[in-house]
Amino acid sequence: MAKVIFEKPKALGDKPFHYCAGCSHGVVHRLVCEVLDELDLTGDAVCVEPVGCSVTADEYFNFDVIQAAHGRAPAVATGIKRALPENIVFTYQGDGDLAAIGTAETVHSAARGENITVIFINNTIYGMTGGQMAPTSLPGQVTQTSPYGRDPKVQGYPIRVCEMLSSLDGPSFIARCSVDSVAHIRDAKKAIKKAFEYQKAGKGLSFVEILSICPTNWGMSPKEAIKRLQDEMISYYPLGIYKDEEVKDNE
Repeated sequence: MAKVIFEKPKALGDKPFHYCAGCSHGVVHRLVCEVLDELDLTGDAVCVEPVGCSVTADEYFNFDVIQAAHGRAPAVATGIKRALPENIVFTYQGDGDLAAIGTAETVHSAARGENITVIFINNTIYGMTGGQMAPTSLPGQVTQTSPYGRDPKVQGYPIRVCEMLSSLDGPSFIARCSVDSVAHIRDAKKAIKKAFEYQKAGKGLSFVEILSICPTNWGMSPKEAIKRLQDEMISYYPLGIYKDEEVKDNE
């Protein structure tokens, strides 16, 4: 009899993803669902989905999902967690949603140390709306609204969200990961798992940024997009753990 060594997570639904070829959302969706299954938290999970490419995440997850207004996911998650403290509540947001219109909600939820988890997808561009410049777009990056490349003197510098939030006392865990390789995908899963474990333990806000690709709006093949992430994004957004209360407690 054949032995099952790999299967679809129970937390992940059967509907095919609508995402473009090569998009990283599918990989991260699976990681989130694998972790929820492994921690036996699927029945207690509540996701707050954003306005962006993952606005239809509710169609793919086999647990409760609620839609928030653009950028307001951390505020909605705060209300849910305070009303239902035993549930695992997390937001799943892109860089336009979280770091532009949602900057205030993100920063103040972190400052308050709300016991929620934030999964932040950073692909340095607005995806759903056609490829405009995002707060995370790199200097020189060509987008629909920066056709000559992002000029820091005109459009400012990109926002490094992990570095910004790590200066606050409220967060318990902040990490930046990537899904460009098998090794980095494994690291991303470990970070998501620790984030949910910290929430379960009541440690405060946990935040996982994941560097991702958007081949369609970057005008690249998936292979070319992965190389861009490796060559350009990781140097500007270094991977690693930016805050970990467990490490702090053991010092």
